[in-house]
Amino acid sequence: MPVPATPLRDTLSENTKDAMRAKDSVRVSTLRLVNAAVKDRDIAARAEDRCEGISDAEILSILAKMVKQRQESAKTYDDNGRPELAERERTEIEIVREFMPQPLSEAELKDAIAKIVEDSGATCLKDMGKIMAQLKTDFAGRVDMGKAGAVVKSHLCSS
Repeated sequence: MPVPATPLRDTLSENTKDAMRAKDSVRVSTLRLVNAAVKDRDIAARAEDRCEGISDAEILSILAKMVKQRQESAKTYDDNGRPELAERERTEIEIVREFMPQPLSEAELKDAIAKIVEDSGATCLKDMGKIMAQLKTDFAGRVDMGKAGAVVKSHLCSS
């Protein structure tokens, strides 16, 4: 049974084809890695009886993870005197980021967290997981969850 198309899935597929036509090898290989990661997650979803595959929010989560991995790799390459490999990682980051929504600014993140805290009635650090889960759902791919955790913690401790 084929996985139904989603807007992000269609965009990735079309961009892969365009890169192949343009013979842009770096872009083709990067987009193939993205598509492979999406397919792997689709297979895992089928094992959980989600035959429709993964959603765009889950694809955004994959993209965010890929960006983070490449940032860590680029730093490692820089630290070990391999600037050409670090540059390749940064090029791949730019390609992957094209498919991600604009990240929230610091002010937008604080406003979003304040609203989620207010709506949920969270009062202490025990509620942090609930806030983080809501943030991840509402702003998939737009929030660095590491930074968000620190903001949520400071917000809950100050209120």
